[in-house]
Amino acid sequence: MSSIRQRTLGLALLVFGISMLVIGFISYRYAAHEIEALYDASLEQDARLLEGLLQAPLPEEARDGLLNSLEKALGNAARSNRRLAGHRTDSQMGFQLWEEGRLLVRSANAPESPLASLPAGFNSQSIDEVEWRIYVLDVSHSTQRIVVSEREDVRGELIRAVALRTLLPDLIGLPLLTALLWWSIGWGLAPLSRMAEQIRSRDPHNLQPLTLSPLPQELGTIAGALNRLLERIRRMRVREKRFIADAAHELRTPLAVLDLHAQNALTADNLEDRQEALNHLRGGVARATRLVTQLLTLARLEPEEESQPEYRTSHLLSEVRETLAKISPLAAEREQQLLLNADEQAEWSILEEPGAIETLVQNLVGNAIQHSPRQGTISVTLSTTPQGFQLLVDDQGPGIPSNERKKVVERFQRAGSSAGSGLGLSIVERLVTRHGGTLQLDDAPNRGLRVRIYLQRPKED
Repeated sequence: MSSIRQRTLGLALLVFGISMLVIGFISYRYAAHEIEALYDASLEQDARLLEGLLQAPLPEEARDGLLNSLEKALGNAARSNRRLAGHRTDSQMGFQLWEEGRLLVRSANAPESPLASLPAGFNSQSIDEVEWRIYVLDVSHSTQRIVVSEREDVRGELIRAVALRTLLPDLIGLPLLTALLWWSIGWGLAPLSRMAEQIRSRDPHNLQPLTLSPLPQELGTIAGALNRLLERIRRMRVREKRFIADAAHELRTPLAVLDLHAQNALTADNLEDRQEALNHLRGGVARATRLVTQLLTLARLEPEEESQPEYRTSHLLSEVRETLAKISPLAAEREQQLLLNADEQAEWSILEEPGAIETLVQNLVGNAIQHSPRQGTISVTLSTTPQGFQLLVDDQGPGIPSNERKKVVERFQRAGSSAGSGLGLSIVERLVTRHGGTLQLDDAPNRGLRVRIYLQRPKED
């Protein structure tokens, strides 16, 4: 696992190193250019100075003495130390004086090769594997040529020295910079370390929001996201606890009844009593199974903040027909008739969560089967409206009084003394709401309950 501190330090040192190299390269190039220009100017100045001496008005006999004096002076100059910016250029400059192809004077340090044939001005030439910088000056109103030369390695030494002086402070300060960056990054990450420590030392059951103040803006965003996550987990645990409590409460009686029927079957004195107890046991198992299924469905439909359910396009009529075919054995067992009325030619495309229409119809028709008498009729009618679809489910049961219709859509609420878990209509109401529809309870045309559901048509893009 990589460390934020190490990565940040490495990135900072990398940026610093690249910057130092770029600055060093630019400084080196600039220093090289300036030093070359300065040395060239010095060469030209020396040549001009020598030209001025040669052009002085002297008698012929004095001129020979001047040449001898120049030879000695140039030798001394070659052996002297010249300083530039504090750097020595020991005895690396040479002078030659030519006249009509004849060497008149040469300093001891000058190249032995004849240089008078070079063009006037600055030249670079390799002599005996040594690079020389040469300046050739034609003496005005004379056939004489002055050649001033200097070894290139002297300039290179000075350029390298300047570059080293430029980079040396950075190299010396690099360990100090590394230590300062390490401390600074650690100081900047201290709030994150405190947050991590608070989370690490927190009790697993403690879902209260993190309290860290003050926090940098970046960590404030992280803390806010963590607190929202903790709040969602807290609400989810509350729902789970409520579900477990409700399930335990609702299953207690059915399980006790199942146990009673099982004991009756075991202690029956004759086959007829045993068969009756087993039939009751079978019915109790069916009711308990339906109750557990409804409890799980209701838990799945609990609203969750920030959740975005996925929808698919379905054929409403086909979904209803297939669901009725699945639950028709329940109606056949009670000798009941299931009727479906719908226009086959209508457009039945609808957006639904996967399995939502099936669950909705199962609960509606399942309630109708449970509350309708044997040999009764359950009618399911589908029709289109300008805004969407209408689903009607009519049964022949006792119905629900108008003053109780609002509360029966709440979970575990039953109408009067009717049997059941009180979950079916609650599940239906949740599904309808999640799909932007409405649920309405009315009296059926003859007797019983009519459940009217409006569902929206998919919006065109």
